[in-house]
Amino acid sequence: MHPFHSFTDLPANVPLFPLTGVVLMPRGALPLNVFEPRYLKMVDDVLKGDRLIGIIQPTENPDTVLRPALSAVGTVGRMVSFRETEDNRYLITLAGLCRFRLQGEVGRETASDAPYRIGICDFALFAGDMAEPGAADFPRQRLLSALKDYLNTRDLKADWKSVTTAPPDALVNALSMMCPFEPAEKQALLEAPGFSERVDTLVAILEMAGAGSGPQTLN
Repeated sequence: MHPFHSFTDLPANVPLFPLTGVVLMPRGALPLNVFEPRYLKMVDDVLKGDRLIGIIQPTENPDTVLRPALSAVGTVGRMVSFRETEDNRYLITLAGLCRFRLQGEVGRETASDAPYRIGICDFALFAGDMAEPGAADFPRQRLLSALKDYLNTRDLKADWKSVTTAPPDALVNALSMMCPFEPAEKQALLEAPGFSERVDTLVAILEMAGAGSGPQTLN
């Protein structure tokens, strides 16, 4: 059991792992293959402490910009599994705890020259992320119909038994994180104020794409 029961338990400064097209939802699980030296160092450092890493999308191409601008909102996750491979990679899994609004970054002169970025995070706006999800109306059939059309138009497969039986929160989180949506669409899902708004956004994205009006070159 992790020691974080409220957003007030979370530290203001969190190491950041910027990833384009990747979001971590509260209560979601994100497996990561870590191989860049700076992020190997980050994993080493967080293993010695609270095991927290912030996942956030860049708004500029990391391949062309040395220090790309970052999205306004990300999610802090706690490392819940860790394995080192024979070729010196780390395979880790983060469990999403709470979203944050990025207020700034810690300067390197105060961060022991860490090779990775450290965010100054404000969790207050997303305090509800760490509460148990309450019962809510869930349009499962509409979501399943939209998902089926989306998968068919892209010749993608899904574990349909899991899709039809998964709890609403787990299903919406998994689809939001795993479907190959555009980065802006994933960010919209992440920033949805609550569960019902995230469901509406997810269904809208699936329906537009399934109808052929969405982007056809998803990565």
